Amino acid sequence: MSFVENLRADLTAAMRAGDALRVGTLRMVLTAVREVEVSGRTQRTLSDAEAQKVVAKEAKKRRESAQVYTDAGRPELAEREQAEAELLEQYLPQQLSPAELEALVDEVIAAEGYAGLQQMGAAMKAVNARVQGRADGGAVAALVRSRLT
Repeated sequence: MSFVENLRADLTAAMRAGDALRVGTLRMVLTAVREVEVSGRTQRTLSDAEAQKVVAKEAKKRRESAQVYTDAGRPELAEREQAEAELLEQYLPQQLSPAELEALVDEVIAAEGYAGLQQMGAAMKAVNARVQGRADGGAVAALVRSRLT
């Protein structure tokens, strides 16, 4: 069963169970996947990795929205956004711990011999190839930048 088919099956199960939060969240993410599939000149089916990127992007939007609502003094809205983000994270690969991420960045920088901020782009490309969506891009960039300075 493909990743998108799994999302659709979970949506059906959530509808039968009457889980409104899960139904709304899965409908939203399936709509986002569908929008990516039909964007451009031709319609195509996303691979599992591409669909996971869409889910990761939607989860990140929810986390950022939760932070904005918290800062604005709207905890009830922040709570819903956070619940949606946590639900979406269940469909993503296990995230690397900060220690694992630091070890991976150190390993890549040492193996490739990167030194100085002028090589940050190449270092980020090498690290992102190894991370493969298991860590937030901002955290990876901050860590790579700190290691190269």
